[in-house]
Amino acid sequence: MTALAMNTRKPVFSDIRTREALSYLFDFEWVNKSLFEGVYKRTSSYFEGSDLASTGVPASEKEKALLAPYPDAVRSDILAGTWRPPISDGTGRDRNNAKKAFDLLKSAGWSLDKGILKNQNGEAFTFETLVVTRVQERLALNFSESLQKLGIQMNVRYVDDVQYWRRVATFDYDMIQFTWGSSPSPGNEQANRWGSKSKTREGSLNYPGVDSPAVDAAIDALLAARERPDFVDAVHALDRILLSGFYVVPLFNAPDQWIIRSTDVKRPETTPLFGFAPETLWRVEK
Repeated sequence: MTALAMNTRKPVFSDIRTREALSYLFDFEWVNKSLFEGVYKRTSSYFEGSDLASTGVPASEKEKALLAPYPDAVRSDILAGTWRPPISDGTGRDRNNAKKAFDLLKSAGWSLDKGILKNQNGEAFTFETLVVTRVQERLALNFSESLQKLGIQMNVRYVDDVQYWRRVATFDYDMIQFTWGSSPSPGNEQANRWGSKSKTREGSLNYPGVDSPAVDAAIDALLAARERPDFVDAVHALDRILLSGFYVVPLFNAPDQWIIRSTDVKRPETTPLFGFAPETLWRVEK
């Protein structure tokens, strides 16, 4: 998954309603059309593009049993498989999504004061996003403009590689863009990404600061599984818990690959799971 990770160690992102509100303010439809020629697809799962993705799939009885000790860990629509990231009208000025975001922010204690969103202590909603490439910067600046419409100030700081990774390793940021790759068989690396013990361990990939007993239980279950159905159920449960926590603003992925080849160069009818593999091509002698 490629996403904007919100550092929940920081007070500004400690409330789940605040984090969910930001997902309504990222206008994927406008970004995809205006910045990327419409080539991307919105990401809706931490295990996108595989049978391990829980989106669109209702929870099985084994999943429900695994989640039963943690009744508040998964939202009902995510448990039912009906949740999707917010969809905008593509204009860059979707008032409906803005209203939903503002309602969530109000319920979290935020209010507008002369065009500035402030909490109950009168502190402005201000945070910084670290970027390390011009592509990240362009995306972040667009997101910043969307947030400003609700009185949120997101400062975009472009830093060099050395400073970026030093700050990321010590969790010295409010928001970053990151990609967590996945495999057909996720395992121990999930604890380093989402496990409670990794929240304070410098150098871990738990950039959002996930600290959840339900997540730990799901990771334990997927590591203990010996049959594929049990493994899939455990990963689905992990996916649902992470989605319910709104730790990140999901971004997008490229659903297709484009290649140019001569007509006498052939390829297999079935594409490998991880995409185009040049070593599978062969040339037909004329």
